Amino acid sequence: MIANIHSGYSTSQVAKLIKVSTKTLYRWLEAGELPPINTVDLGGVQYRVWSEKDLDRAKKYRESHYRQKRS
Repeated sequence: MIANIHSGYSTSQVAKLIKVSTKTLYRWLEAGELPPINTVDLGGVQYRVWSEKDLDRAKKYRESHYRQKRS
């Protein structure tokens, strides 16, 4: 599914907002822990465009499954 890149968040923006690394988000997507994210093709490169609903799901998943590193 294609989305307008201006109608959502990038993966790095979502990672910063929910305080995880982009690698963690990619890992959750690959494992099927989060539903697939809409993409947009810009110059032959696929970018994920996260909606508010996607952001909310990622935030809720983080709150219930993510462990912080010990200080």
